[in-house]
Amino acid sequence: MATDGPLWLIGAGNMGGAMLRGWIGAGRDPATIVVIDPAVQGLPDGVTVLAAPPPDGAVPAVVVLAVKPQLLDSVAPGLAPMLAAETTLVSILAGVEIASLRRRFPRPAGVVRAMPNLPAAIGRGVTALYGERLDTGGRTLAETLVAPLGLVEWIDREDLFDAVTALSGCGPAFLFRFVEAMADAGAALGLPADQAARLALATVEGSAIMAAAAGEPAAVLADRVASPGGSTREGMNVLDAGDTLKALLRATLAASAARNAELAAAARG
Repeated sequence: MATDGPLWLIGAGNMGGAMLRGWIGAGRDPATIVVIDPAVQGLPDGVTVLAAPPPDGAVPAVVVLAVKPQLLDSVAPGLAPMLAAETTLVSILAGVEIASLRRRFPRPAGVVRAMPNLPAAIGRGVTALYGERLDTGGRTLAETLVAPLGLVEWIDREDLFDAVTALSGCGPAFLFRFVEAMADAGAALGLPADQAARLALATVEGSAIMAAAAGEPAAVLADRVASPGGSTREGMNVLDAGDTLKALLRATLAASAARNAELAAAARG
């Protein structure tokens, strides 16, 4: 099966739309993509948009489920009869396990869980993958599908997906909050708010690019910036005191992972 079509994207909200823009930005022909979403607007030119699955036409090579997990049982009855054994089903639904997907979509032989994050829209995202009953071709197809979106990581155990979702799936929102907090702190020291926001964003962007290229642990990079007795070290002492920052992030990710577990329980019925 080739990844150049046909591909059905079920839902094109924030994450589904980011994946769509990432695919097209990487050169995929929009004419090979069918978006099924009754409410979406403003999609790239050339993409076919339908309110419901077409009653006839080519069986999709790949179906990407990108609706909210709570809408799964609304979408499945109309979609499941349209799929075939040779269709690869890829789900980005947080917390919905493969067993729950197979109950609703019994026909596809290959089922893959994927957890992308929002920077997929610019080809700089992270997508975690886990699949069952995938032969080499199915595994390659899933990886090829998401490779244009950024880093691809296969997860060995499905029970780790809640952690992956909390870390990389939800992570961009947590980082955006950190950028906002840095900007607010700069403004509290007297900088104009708009200038503080620009400085905070550029600092995070440049530091992330440097960390990605360095090949060294982030802790080593931090210590390299924070010379003994300097101003950076004084600030780091606040962050490091009592492992406050680490404890905060552990609690943040734990809350997200717990919510994923709740969604999984709801999908099991």
